[in-house]
Amino acid sequence: MSQLKVIHEDDEMIVLDKPAGLLAVPGRGPDKQDCLSARAQARWPDALVVHRLDMATSGLVVMARGIEAQRRLSRAFEQREVHKRYTAIVAGTLHNPQPDNGWNTVDLSLTIDWPNRPRSIVSAELGKPSVTRWRLAGAPTDDDTTRLELEPVTGRTHQLRVHLQAIGHPILGDMLYATPEQQTRAPRLLLHAHQLSLPHPQHGDTVHFHSPCPF
Repeated sequence: MSQLKVIHEDDEMIVLDKPAGLLAVPGRGPDKQDCLSARAQARWPDALVVHRLDMATSGLVVMARGIEAQRRLSRAFEQREVHKRYTAIVAGTLHNPQPDNGWNTVDLSLTIDWPNRPRSIVSAELGKPSVTRWRLAGAPTDDDTTRLELEPVTGRTHQLRVHLQAIGHPILGDMLYATPEQQTRAPRLLLHAHQLSLPHPQHGDTVHFHSPCPF
């Protein structure tokens, strides 16, 4: 059986730590069937998808156990009761204008760039409202990079990646949105879902999970 890093499991849900480079759900074609959800379902036949991470992103993913748990977790996502935080290393030096490293907001509508799928683009006319919060996640470095903590308020495709590119600081290793030089500065996309808080599908109390950043 393929390796799974299990952060939490109970009768209602599973929290897994997805490695970078593994699909969250199956893709098109026989070569894209190995994925996090398939590995989970081999171990827990009742495991059902609730959300996903980009293939290049690592970190926390929750799966429901059974239809009723999936319904409750999906509703929690829809009602924005699920809170996720990510760590990223971006190109360039980014200074936080907020006192005491408070949160900054990127509010730029996004839509799929259909001629260039799977890319997304900023579009005030066609895009859906998309909001990301960011703050520094460490002292400035002298290598022209900045470590950030990110919090997506909405959940659009590639939202964090496009928003950071839009403010002039693409994530290192991003093969879709960074420059060739920025892509070669990291062996992978330097984006990791390190924190997840959500109402438990059984009793509704908020539960918290954490995954140490691997970079």
